[in-house]
Amino acid sequence: MKTLLLLLMSMNAPMTLNETLTALSERAESLPREVTAERLAELDAMAAWVAEQPAEGTTDLVFICTHNSRRSHMGQILAQAAAHHHGLRDVRTHSGGTEATAFNPRAVRALRELGVGLSCADPSAANPVYEVALQAGAPATAAFSKVYSDAANPQDGFAAVMTCSDADEACPLVFGAAARFATPYVDPKVSDGTDAEAETYRERALQIGTEMMYVMARAAALRKG
Repeated sequence: MKTLLLLLMSMNAPMTLNETLTALSERAESLPREVTAERLAELDAMAAWVAEQPAEGTTDLVFICTHNSRRSHMGQILAQAAAHHHGLRDVRTHSGGTEATAFNPRAVRALRELGVGLSCADPSAANPVYEVALQAGAPATAAFSKVYSDAANPQDGFAAVMTCSDADEACPLVFGAAARFATPYVDPKVSDGTDAEAETYRERALQIGTEMMYVMARAAALRKG
């Protein structure tokens, strides 16, 4: 199974969500050997924060990038799937930007190819709203571009996860955040319009998904003690 899943990943072949989550779990196990000590410390701190929240309440994470169009949506959706995969039923993920644009269709395509159910009544709208379908029993979510302070997001007590350096620098203070973590990713838009476009978006989704799977796996382990 491991060889098959890694082969599917390397071939950029479409995967079911279960296949993707299994592959991300395998990749997450080796993550501590593949990232810098500084980044691992930030991921560990995020996991510790999640683990410290009361499981009977709601543990909210808001993924923030400048335009809320690519990386923050990938973080929101894949972190929610990872949390459910590890039994963290109290975790709720959200996303926002310092400005609103639209959920980029290239990011939508990359997530669909990893098995994420994304449906939209009007994808041609200026700012389309997607219904996100993850595992059975996972909370229903909507994905659309908005500022991080939008009424659809929690207003206090959440962890702000900064997925791009620009947003991190532009928001020295995220109002209402109880914790803040900086995990910037290279914007996949660097490959827009090139032959590498689809591969770049898939790689970024897998990178984000692997790190979020690591965070949720560690948080679940810490809660078990």
